[in-house]
Amino acid sequence: MAEPGAGFDSRGMGLRVQKNLLGKMSSKSIAKVFIDETTGRVLDNTHRIIKDYASTKKEAEKIMKYIIKTVVKVGILFRNDQFNAEDLKVVESFKTKFHSLAMTVISFHEVDFTFDVSYLCKTLEECKALLQKLIARHLTDKSKTRVDIVFNFFAQPDLLNAVFQSDSKYTETFDAIVKDMHKMMDDGNL
Repeated sequence: MAEPGAGFDSRGMGLRVQKNLLGKMSSKSIAKVFIDETTGRVLDNTHRIIKDYASTKKEAEKIMKYIIKTVVKVGILFRNDQFNAEDLKVVESFKTKFHSLAMTVISFHEVDFTFDVSYLCKTLEECKALLQKLIARHLTDKSKTRVDIVFNFFAQPDLLNAVFQSDSKYTETFDAIVKDMHKMMDDGNL
């Protein structure tokens, strides 16, 4: 007969509890525990743009909730050493590609006549594919669908054209996002 408690994995149980708790409580207050102030401002300003562009306030809140859940879940997996050597290679590829995406967004915003919607859509698709590869064996199909919804939303050519046009109604908000993206890069967080 097995010893009482044999086969119990407290670390695995702790990870499941964290992910389940996050799933039930992904609000701004919970996000602030996991997300620094600068990233929070980027998310808040991104929410302003999404809320204005999206068909409903509910859709905007859903997109933000999915972003926060995904970022925090991946962070929990990383902090709990759940990624194997192959996963860590994907993490590095994703970080490199996402950093390149951020640099491209900044450049398109700051340098007139450089915006290329097809290039941005392609880069977003590449980031999505890498993130999906990373979470494939760690998160549920529901979480994978959330990633698709978020990336598909941001890869809409109409949205990108509206944000990047020179006389955009989003210019002031996007200026603030780009300023914070610069800070995140300077701090090594992007």
